[in-house]
Amino acid sequence: MTDAFYRRTDVTTTADGEVLETFASSHHTASPWGADLQHGGPIAGLLVRAMERLEPRERTRITRVCVDILGPLPVTDVRVGARILRPGRRVEQLAATLEAKAADGSWRPAARATAWRLATQPTGDVVRHASAPLPPRADDVGGLSAFPIPDTWYPGGFVAAATWDAIHLGTEPGEASTAWVNLAVALVAGEETSGLCQLIAIADAANGLGARLDAARFSFLNTDLTLQVHDEPVGPWFGMAAETSIGADGVGMADAVLHGPDGPLGRVTQNLLVERRPDA
Repeated sequence: MTDAFYRRTDVTTTADGEVLETFASSHHTASPWGADLQHGGPIAGLLVRAMERLEPRERTRITRVCVDILGPLPVTDVRVGARILRPGRRVEQLAATLEAKAADGSWRPAARATAWRLATQPTGDVVRHASAPLPPRADDVGGLSAFPIPDTWYPGGFVAAATWDAIHLGTEPGEASTAWVNLAVALVAGEETSGLCQLIAIADAANGLGARLDAARFSFLNTDLTLQVHDEPVGPWFGMAAETSIGADGVGMADAVLHGPDGPLGRVTQNLLVERRPDA
């Protein structure tokens, strides 16, 4: 199981008709904060995957996703279900929940998401991008050498499962860190990963790409992510221009403009819990 973040192991249907899918988690899901914790990107990808499969219709797409991470999630089996909260012909609200399997065999909620799915129509004649495009990626880059990893971070897992083309590591306030990123493994074994699932998995790395604190002295975990996409994401390469703001009382915010091959396509924001390390 080295070619995917997850492998589906079971599918059941509840009494009210909700489909629950169970997945085994691979080592690719590991977070930079520790090899035994899952990165938020694959988690968000599974939640989006479940919502994309909810009664899909032509000329509609998910345009906003809000993911809340309810606590540390170990590299263990997970179970995902989704439902339509607000049905509608032009506007629908969707929801998904991810549960983690505990050592005693019980399941506990670990993450949840909501999404808006909107009807689409041709507007190519009025396309406008509020952000400038990124420089194109190079053709011969890849691997961890293209992105500097702090010594305190785990270099395997999700970080190693992506190919990084770092363009510029911003330092001055307002100067974004920019990179092109490509997931090198599938979200679920045996499946083609949708553009939106790829994008949200990559977007969760905005906190790391745009980090502005010394990881040896501070931790800055994100509790959530909110993704908005004004254009349809088409992979496999996506760009990020990421920056971080740090407040005066231990709260921060990471945000990034997201890019596709044709220009900017959305934005992600993350709420950060900033803490000094005890020995710093």
